[in-house]
Amino acid sequence: MSNIRILWADDEIDHLKPQIKFLENKGFELTTVTNGHDAIDKCKAEKFDLVLLDESMPGITGLETLTEIKAHNNLVPVVMITKNEEENLMEEAIGAQIADYLIKPVKPNQILMTVKKLLDNKRLVSQATTSKYQQQFSRLFARIQMGLDYEEWKDVYKQIIYWEMELANADSKEMQEILNMQKTEANNEFVRYIEKNYENWIDGEGPTMSHTLFDDKVFPNMDNGRTNVLVVIDNLRYDQWKIIQPALSEYFELESEDMFYSILPTSTQYSRNAIFAGLLPRDIEKRLPKFWKNDTDEGGKNMYEKELLTDQITRKSKDLKFTYNKITNVNSGKNLVDNAHNLFNYDLNVIVYNFVDMLSHARTEMEVLKELAGDETAYRSITKSWFAHSPLFETLKILAEKPINLMITTDHGTMRVQYPVKVVGDRSTTTNLRYKHGKNLNYKAKEVFEMKKPNKFGLPQPNVSSTFIFSKNADYFVYPNNYNHYVNYYKNTFQHGGVSLEEVIVPFAVLKSKNA
Repeated sequence: MSNIRILWADDEIDHLKPQIKFLENKGFELTTVTNGHDAIDKCKAEKFDLVLLDESMPGITGLETLTEIKAHNNLVPVVMITKNEEENLMEEAIGAQIADYLIKPVKPNQILMTVKKLLDNKRLVSQATTSKYQQQFSRLFARIQMGLDYEEWKDVYKQIIYWEMELANADSKEMQEILNMQKTEANNEFVRYIEKNYENWIDGEGPTMSHTLFDDKVFPNMDNGRTNVLVVIDNLRYDQWKIIQPALSEYFELESEDMFYSILPTSTQYSRNAIFAGLLPRDIEKRLPKFWKNDTDEGGKNMYEKELLTDQITRKSKDLKFTYNKITNVNSGKNLVDNAHNLFNYDLNVIVYNFVDMLSHARTEMEVLKELAGDETAYRSITKSWFAHSPLFETLKILAEKPINLMITTDHGTMRVQYPVKVVGDRSTTTNLRYKHGKNLNYKAKEVFEMKKPNKFGLPQPNVSSTFIFSKNADYFVYPNNYNHYVNYYKNTFQHGGVSLEEVIVPFAVLKSKNA
């Protein structure tokens, strides 16, 4: 706290010598004045880290002085010191952007704690956060190595994201690097866990997955006394959910927060169709072939989500009046806002919002977005900014005017890829960087998670030699042709389709509007 300069303006400054001496002994540099005019002149002529300002001084008042100081330097924190505890005075001072206020007589320790809180808060928070993570590091590492079940993996992933966001806020680069290494190790163990258990989940006991999401979470969490709204924001990772959650808290109360496992491939074509059909992709192809397209088929792969949902509701004998709203551009977003009040007439309203997927693809293609979203922290920041100004949030604020039951989820997450893996395929091989599907794939088996019999994993198998392979952790597939160009082009971009905590374990939250 050395070299901190404080300006103290008080017409009774001579009576404050003990407090001033106390602060100087703590290493602060104090400048004193006895009126508002001198305080303003000092702030214009010199730079101060903090201003202590008496509310009642001869000449101009503390509030008038505050206004002038803020007009010159809006960033300098000002602490108002007053004898008057009247509510209207405090409201006026707070509205004028005081950083804090103290009531006379002030004790030296009161001032010291206020100064520390305002000027050293970030360092203290950073130190405390770093210390807490250091204490948790060994426990978290031990848990990762324990052989976790699917519920425990959800909890570990939540812990990792909690510390990732805490350390980002504390701006602790060294600890962030250590956490990144720990997250990489967790992902390596998680991949091994998926390779060992995934096939058994498909037709047996396992976690809630894409094709069981409606049965396990949507239908049980519907509220017959309220309008139900299910929002599916594509590509929404758990950390992105946590970054937009505070914006919703003004209008909604969080009832519950859970996660589920996206099926593989963690891509819209497979996971989102499975959600709305309540079926695995292989079973959609068998039961509803006109609504399913394989990777090599022409045309949009998610054109029939409403039809798939209609079939699921009918198949399960649910007497529901529902709407399906898919937002893919600005105009459809505006239409959603304009028609928000109509949603109160239905039992269930499904809103599919495609922005985050477009953001991840745009980031790959546009250099400016690569700068703006260079890592997870920046990616979360863009997500937060988008949501705060989105038609989706505007719609939810309108809906919050009445009692509604809001469920927010996604189809899958994304992974920031870093390590290229060579794979060779023919013309019919899919172009996705995180998974490949084809007849003549050439790859090193130890570098991928392979499914040589896709039907056993709940996937269509167009021909006998069809194979799916998935990239693991932060890997991404690159063809040998023009290899170096594509390695550099796609490195550090956000992709999906493979196996990682970020792509597979995704949020499901239930909220209720506060206007019950």
